Amino acid sequence: MEGSTQVLGGAQAALESACAEVREATEGDAVDGVVPTLVARPGSTAEVAEVMRATAAHGLAVVARGRGSKLTWGRPPERADLVLDLSALDQVLDHAAGDLIVEAQAGARLTDVQAVVADASQRLALDETVPGASIGGTLAAATSGPGRLATGTMRDLLIGVTGVRADGVVAKSGGRVVKNVAGYDLGKLVHGSFGTVMVVTEALFRLHPLPASRRFLTVEVDGPAEAHRLAQAVVHSQVVAGGLEVDVPPPGLGGPATLSVLLEGSDQGVLGRASTTQDLLGASTTASEDPPAGWGQLPWSVSASGDDRTVALKLTYALSGLEDVLAAARSGDVPVHVRGSAGAGVLYGALPAATDPSAAVATVDRLRAVCLRHGGSLVVLDAPAAVKTAVDPWGPVPALDLMWRVKEQFDPDHRLAPGRFVGGI
Repeated sequence: MEGSTQVLGGAQAALESACAEVREATEGDAVDGVVPTLVARPGSTAEVAEVMRATAAHGLAVVARGRGSKLTWGRPPERADLVLDLSALDQVLDHAAGDLIVEAQAGARLTDVQAVVADASQRLALDETVPGASIGGTLAAATSGPGRLATGTMRDLLIGVTGVRADGVVAKSGGRVVKNVAGYDLGKLVHGSFGTVMVVTEALFRLHPLPASRRFLTVEVDGPAEAHRLAQAVVHSQVVAGGLEVDVPPPGLGGPATLSVLLEGSDQGVLGRASTTQDLLGASTTASEDPPAGWGQLPWSVSASGDDRTVALKLTYALSGLEDVLAAARSGDVPVHVRGSAGAGVLYGALPAATDPSAAVATVDRLRAVCLRHGGSLVVLDAPAAVKTAVDPWGPVPALDLMWRVKEQFDPDHRLAPGRFVGGI
């Protein structure tokens, strides 16, 4: 291949000078079916900058990789000459417990960060929806779980970020003191950008204390209407839920539909709010200190590959649209398992593996129309290639022109994960 010859012949020596670990890529390094030529594994922000300067000099397309748990999400890149493996940037750089902040490198696993801050009875209030996910990967894909109801997403917890532009320039935004500054808020730009704006190497977050007590209350619901009614009752009550999750398998598959509420706080406070919540949900409500099955997990297997991959969806909507979205997921020829935050208007959906591509596309179009009608969107996070080529994974996106202008500012040559993001960015 001409691209491979260019990389190996003209750039490998420069990359090896910039980074101690450079190797030829294998099939296992593929990014949604696109096999790169080389893999570089830098060990610091400075090495990342050197690598990016080398790739800029030779016009190479770069895809950053954290732990590789979401490399099939989004669209396949138009090209990928180099995979930038950030797994060696895996350290918690600083934990200032008195200030409730933690700074970690992009390749650090979310679970490892949690283990460090837990020693001070603190937490980074994020759910690990994808097992083994890194800080950088979670930031790039904007994944979130039940805790977003109370504490927001990673975007809301991020107070500082360090990254490397496509030209190798190191850029920083934010810091320990949160204040408005002139210029771009890099944290907001990179959140959910699928690595198309810059390569994030370090991130600084605000923390929350670990709650003294937590309790999960779960009730079976008889269809979308009841799920909507009970969710609205909790949202408009004074119980201050830490999470409000709905889990609706297709009829006859995977057990009953449920609504679950997480309560956190002091021992007495949780007891009192649990009593109030049980009155709202009904006498059949069960309470436990342990989360219900599936809590904080995506309704599909993230280990499947190739044509065995599930058509995986992210559905957003105004809270008033919950009943319609659940009803739409239950109707139609293809059953859709939906699970997610009934209190924040973000659900994840899964079609059965090996669903016929034409039926999958029809289901996506139908559900997308419902989400759009309720002020939201539907994104196809993952799917077999036949589905991805037949449907726009992102759908209509407001302000696409503005997003392209940001891309032009940070990556004018379109070398960072080209084509993976919305509108071909």
